[in-house]
Amino acid sequence: MGRPDKGKAKKRGIRRLFTWKKLLGTFFVFCLLGMGALYVVYLLVPVPSANAEATMQSNIYKYSNGKILARTGKINREIVGLDKIPLQVQKAFVAAENKTFYKDNGVDIKGTTRAAWNTVTGKGKQGGSTITQQYVKNYFLSQDQTATRKLKEMVIAIKVDQKMSKSDILAGYMNTSYYGRSAYGIQAAARSYYGVDATKLTTAQGAYLASLLQAPNQYDWTSASPTGRKLVEERWNYVLDNMVGEGWLSPSERAGMKFPVPQKPKPAPGMEGQTGYIVEAANQELIRQGVSEEDIKAGGWTITLNIDEKKQKDLVKAVDKQLESKLDRKGDKKQATVQAGATSVDPKTGAVVAMYGGVGATEHWMSNATRRDYQPASTFKPIVLASAVDNQAVTQDGRKIGLGTIYDGDSQRPVVGSPIAFAPENEDDRSYGPVTVQRATNSSINSVYAQMIVDVTPAKAKKTALALGMKDGAGFPETPAISLGTMGASTMDMAGAYATLDNHGKKVTPTLVKTAEHKDRTVKGAPAIGDQVISREAADTATQAMTGVVQSGSGTRAAGNYEAAGKTGTSENNRSAWFVGYTPELVTAVGLFGEDAQGNQVTLTNTINEGRANGGRTPALIWGDYTERALNGGSDATFDLETDGAAPDGTLPDPTSTSEAPQTDEPTGEPTTATTGPTAPPTATATTPPQPTGDPVTTPPEPTQEPTATQEPTAPPTTIQPPDGGDPVTNTTVRPPR
Repeated sequence: MGRPDKGKAKKRGIRRLFTWKKLLGTFFVFCLLGMGALYVVYLLVPVPSANAEATMQSNIYKYSNGKILARTGKINREIVGLDKIPLQVQKAFVAAENKTFYKDNGVDIKGTTRAAWNTVTGKGKQGGSTITQQYVKNYFLSQDQTATRKLKEMVIAIKVDQKMSKSDILAGYMNTSYYGRSAYGIQAAARSYYGVDATKLTTAQGAYLASLLQAPNQYDWTSASPTGRKLVEERWNYVLDNMVGEGWLSPSERAGMKFPVPQKPKPAPGMEGQTGYIVEAANQELIRQGVSEEDIKAGGWTITLNIDEKKQKDLVKAVDKQLESKLDRKGDKKQATVQAGATSVDPKTGAVVAMYGGVGATEHWMSNATRRDYQPASTFKPIVLASAVDNQAVTQDGRKIGLGTIYDGDSQRPVVGSPIAFAPENEDDRSYGPVTVQRATNSSINSVYAQMIVDVTPAKAKKTALALGMKDGAGFPETPAISLGTMGASTMDMAGAYATLDNHGKKVTPTLVKTAEHKDRTVKGAPAIGDQVISREAADTATQAMTGVVQSGSGTRAAGNYEAAGKTGTSENNRSAWFVGYTPELVTAVGLFGEDAQGNQVTLTNTINEGRANGGRTPALIWGDYTERALNGGSDATFDLETDGAAPDGTLPDPTSTSEAPQTDEPTGEPTTATTGPTAPPTATATTPPQPTGDPVTTPPEPTQEPTATQEPTAPPTTIQPPDGGDPVTNTTVRPPR
């Protein structure tokens, strides 16, 4: 019998079906089919005519009643030939986006594959497109992020590269790209960012404009966050380094270049008065909701706002009457530094019903309603009180904090219980002795609120502030000084925080956009009313405290034919002055800001009036004037409050009835002393002899003046500087907040 051939192993199972020859053959078949399919696509996909985005559409912005507020859509674009653009600027764009531009055939398969892989694997969206592809997308296609559009883009790019010269493609790309600031094309961008024609651009400026294309909104230097500024500088350096690497820029010339900071933006025509501020704020709100800036600028949107036409006009009239009519902006440089901002919100819906951004968007583009670079000062104090009540905080000797709680109101009193020394001075260095929290709120007594935030802890007070809608950032460390409002905040932020207090602690987020409709989709306004973020008792206690401010404290100029609660604030060196307040139906934050022609913060002292421009003066007058107009002469609505019942006049209650014994689950113990700085006397207890009730709250020398906010020292204080006496001397001086 014969035996099987020992040299040939019989293949069994799946090995009989798959051999390397079969796999290789199958691979080549698929490659041929793929190439054939691509060729068919190449034949079938034509080079289309210019897209609608290249011709653009208008956006329509409407008041809440349907009346048109603004119509945008006139394109800020002027086509210029490549011969009008300096060669080095041309090279900067190539270095930024596509170093192989002059050599490729319109597409970069390797780059596109890498970009697709990074996107799929979660490493972030990557461009991978050549300049030719981006020109095709801008001029012939859309901004849709789909595989179909990408495939068309690649095919058309190859055809365009065959039919057009590289110079024409580069010119088309630079003239159709969006640079931010409503600028389409290199000429509009050159004028918007540097105030020159494209032909006058320097290499450094061209490199910045080329860098912008990656993220126009994020990389605009004048409005970018610190992170955005860092990123665009890195991008700018990347562009110049690529130019050196390609031999388009000498190393010595590169070494001498400094980052070319662009000029401040100017609004597009038709954006005069308050319109430009409102339109820009609405656009930014839509961007926060996920609508891309490119989609908005492409047009075709009908955006209905929450702005009430009548209330908007009422707010402008109030500012004109109480501020602008009293200023000589052209003849007096000091008066020209006064900037006003305001935001008005319906606390029941969160709708922003009126907004004041400044003298006019074509004259002062930065909106004073949304800027966050000024301190809210003592308008932060009610938030400290709300936090104390919400957290059931107690004084250093164990008494629960409420409106009737007695504190030591002496000026320069060192706080007790904090590892950081802090001894703020009261207005005019006045000492009040033992006072209730209500009286301390009426008269904005710094020493009381500095101690109160230590009692509740700065960390918990900050947590409450963020829950109410304030934003974290510079000047908001968890230290005693924040009790005096040393952080930055906008009138929009403060209106939202106070609206939440007005709404009994249920979160209110101010919203400007009601709906935004496009032929492809509809975007509804962001949710404005949220969850309960602090207890009703905490919110209502803050409201009760602020009714006393309006009735008999520093905010009496805001009183009118309505029930109101509010708080004044004046920041360090009188750079900002505030009145933030509300009725049961309307919340409004008004701020005055000192800003010179270069954008630097300056004092408001001796501008609108002699001496300090306190929050209890012009801001309170604007607030009262507007509120009376907006409420059609007044309102019978009253606050429905749940508080401890302390009187808004701030008089001391009977010691036996206001001194609550600590609950068994609340901290007790002896008062502690600050670990740095001078030893502080303990907080006044309920056994301190009561202040005579015959000394009314209105007896302070100037009820409309309140202490300013400050940064606290980093070392134990050794000297106390009087109000508005100049900048603090070293870190040993405690600057008195107001």
